[in-house]
Amino acid sequence: MILPPKYSEACTSLSVALNTIPESVMDLAKQHNPWFDQDNIAAAASAWSEQLRLENQSKWLEKYTVSDNPSKVAIIMAGNIPFVGLHDVLSVIASGHHALCKLSSSDTVLMNYCIDSLNSVLENSIEIIDRVKEADAVIASGNNNSARVFETYFGKRPNLIRRNRTSVAVLSGLETKEQLSRLGSDIFSYFGLGCRNISKVYVPLGYDFKNFFEAIFSFGNVINHHKYANNYDYNKAIYLMGQEKFLDNNFLMLRRDEKSLNSPLSVLFYDYYITNGELKQNLLSLDQEIQCVASEIPLDLPRQVGLGETQKPRLWDYPDGIDTMQFLNTLSFTKMNHTQ
Repeated sequence: MILPPKYSEACTSLSVALNTIPESVMDLAKQHNPWFDQDNIAAAASAWSEQLRLENQSKWLEKYTVSDNPSKVAIIMAGNIPFVGLHDVLSVIASGHHALCKLSSSDTVLMNYCIDSLNSVLENSIEIIDRVKEADAVIASGNNNSARVFETYFGKRPNLIRRNRTSVAVLSGLETKEQLSRLGSDIFSYFGLGCRNISKVYVPLGYDFKNFFEAIFSFGNVINHHKYANNYDYNKAIYLMGQEKFLDNNFLMLRRDEKSLNSPLSVLFYDYYITNGELKQNLLSLDQEIQCVASEIPLDLPRQVGLGETQKPRLWDYPDGIDTMQFLNTLSFTKMNHTQ
């Protein structure tokens, strides 16, 4: 792929900016969104800086083309974790299109910081908008309810609309303490607010959670965050009043739920399985609800990663498994036909 002019230079500039985020920017981001503490911002920035290395960019973009008939692509962003809209911005400008960014109110500071860095090289090819009006195409991220609204408003334009997703883990009972600790990072990174955070774990019949609780002890500081603590206290009160059965280590509750995948914040659902084959078929039937599966068992499932790997997506690991670049590559053809 021949990249758009100055694209690589812009990514290098952004990588440097992410490695040197001023404390004043991080403090302002936290004021706007208390979930964005310094540790989580730094972790997300470091992960992005790694992905912006030239070899990763080359591997990601090698099979795509740059549009010679640019479209205006509106990006309606989520704001659940730091920089969550950045991949869509990079995808749009790498495809040769013009990005119109509708920022989430939860992540304005950090995304403005990134866009300013990119625009300093790309000469303002990225625009921040308040309303989507004249876009040729739309990429929108949200929940199932917002997706229905997006489809109503943008259904006549080329669109890529994302819905609720969450991630699950599968344990064999033979995991080491280190592997279970890595699972802890899949659960607690970004306070569990991302679609790649583990919200449910499948364990074999008779599984003893003692080793699991010991392995995740180091994540206990999460309870010192007031918003997380409020969720923990609220959910615990609900379970106690409802006389629900649950396990508790004073910062995470484990509750069995045979059907649901999305657990409340501070709660991890679990369920039992009997055979790997039966579990695999069950997870395949839930594929449209699952972002990724974390396990050391070779289940050969879509978007399966190892324990501790859910929050380390590569540039080619697309949300919902839908190839954003392929969608963007079709826009020039669609626009040309529409014009004719």
